[in-house]
Amino acid sequence: MKVHELLSTGNILTNFKSVHKDDVINELIDLLNADSRVTDLEEIRKCVFEREEKMSTGVGKGFAIPHGKTNSVTDIIAAFGKSETPIEYDSLDGEPVHLIFLLIGKETLLAKHIKLLSRISRLMNNEEFRKKLIDADSPESILKIFHDEEQSYSDV
Repeated sequence: MKVHELLSTGNILTNFKSVHKDDVINELIDLLNADSRVTDLEEIRKCVFEREEKMSTGVGKGFAIPHGKTNSVTDIIAAFGKSETPIEYDSLDGEPVHLIFLLIGKETLLAKHIKLLSRISRLMNNEEFRKKLIDADSPESILKIFHDEEQSYSDV
């Protein structure tokens, strides 16, 4: 599995409606409502915010990876969003974020969840990749950017 395989044009936002951390996380979670692999959207919301309370998932360099593990999904799912307006996120480097990748893992798929988190982090640490995402103007172009960037990567 590759990161781009978790995404579709239906779970990518090109500009958040809000500029507040909790609200943008909720916008991404709401995108998952139409996914047939979701059995309890509110449980997903709960696990993501419980994880966020432990430590901010704003990892620095303008991106965040909110995530959680729950049995309220039948497989690993994801959503991605970006914002032209900086979002105050309590990031580790103190800087606002523009790019947010939400990852929800099934509790029984812990190893794959951790590998995907690592891959997302590795991708997002690439400054050129982040710039391409920020400049993208459609879900289709964002999906293509993820796809193209992962061509040299093996499956996780």
